[in-house]
Amino acid sequence: MNVEHLVVVGASLAGLRAVEAARKTGFSGSITLIGAEQHLPYDRPPLSKAFLDPLDGDARPEQPYFRSPEIYADELAVDLILGEPATGLDTARRVVQVGERTVPYDALVIATGAWARTLPGTEHLAGVHGLRTLDDALAVRTALDAGARTVVIGAGFIGSEVASAAKKRGLDVTVVEALPTPLVRATGTRMGAAIAALHEHNGTRLLCGSGVRSVEGTGRVERVVLDDGTVLDADLVVVGIGATPAVQWLEGSGLKLDNGIVCDAYLNTGVDGVYAAGDVANWFNGVLDRRQRLEHWTSAAEQGAAAARNALDPDHAKPYGTVPYFWSDWYDSRIQFVGSPQADEVRLVDGAADRDRRWVALYRSGDHVIGALAVNGQTEIMKYRGLIQRRARWDEALAFAEKRRELAAAKAAAAQAGAAA
Repeated sequence: MNVEHLVVVGASLAGLRAVEAARKTGFSGSITLIGAEQHLPYDRPPLSKAFLDPLDGDARPEQPYFRSPEIYADELAVDLILGEPATGLDTARRVVQVGERTVPYDALVIATGAWARTLPGTEHLAGVHGLRTLDDALAVRTALDAGARTVVIGAGFIGSEVASAAKKRGLDVTVVEALPTPLVRATGTRMGAAIAALHEHNGTRLLCGSGVRSVEGTGRVERVVLDDGTVLDADLVVVGIGATPAVQWLEGSGLKLDNGIVCDAYLNTGVDGVYAAGDVANWFNGVLDRRQRLEHWTSAAEQGAAAARNALDPDHAKPYGTVPYFWSDWYDSRIQFVGSPQADEVRLVDGAADRDRRWVALYRSGDHVIGALAVNGQTEIMKYRGLIQRRARWDEALAFAEKRRELAAAKAAAAQAGAAA
């Protein structure tokens, strides 16, 4: 079928990259980009990082938009429908429902991402926020600027970044985590505990193993009460308890929904002309030989482009596979992970997590290296990503780590000798 009209649902990073890739391939047909928010596509990672940092004087935080309105109108020639979420999909008629209107498509890329989970019973309280959207970030930033006593519920990456921003301002902040050990799903039990120790090292209170009984206040949040009876005074509560794929609007569409939209290695949904990308795509990653749904910046960008190319030219579609990569900034440390944490063994190969500022751990699955975690190891992490990409054996990865340690030691010794001279 000749594609004359491409529709992208989701004004996200993945959605934008789908539009850009379509134009880069020479597609000259019409493109419609549908977004639930009023905003143009914007960069989400800074929302819990630099966007929350304190500014001097009357300075204002830089808005993290990817492109100017002129780019969308002139270079990309895209029809924008913003502030109106898609409400239904009819794959037989090939139309997307947006409220009362229908938008026809020949090829469709779904990049609706995910919604932050909320804490039931807090809807009536001001000062309780998730952190998923630009509007969320603006509200959290305003509260931090006002010196809010802050409670973060959930010691994952976003919650921990908010805690870091609050601590940087000298504010009273407590992080509450229901599980005994944070970040188990993302990095495994042992390394999750090691990373979580960064809170203690930086003077942030971390309470693990206790859930939230209630969030209380009269119109505005005043306190958080934990299951064990602990009472935490709060002017700001940031809820970071994960995200849910935004697929509710697809019920009854015929697409298979299971932890997102189930796709094949080509990001195709099994329905002719319909592809998915980004946080919403549950696809088969041939590089790691497993099905995954990733909420990472890098994979969202790559998937958006790959889905558009495959949707426009399905006869020459290429599978999308990757070694997942994500990063997080806490206090003065950068945490980076590549690969998968689903491992048979985790081994520290450089540094000591309990005393060193910089350390690296490797993850083994069977006879191969499957993942790598680095704290302040920016010069190391992509080298291990390359090993995972080519399915290096475990003994090869350990030998490589030993060479890296020897090289670092030699450089340190040379630097010390130079200083002594």
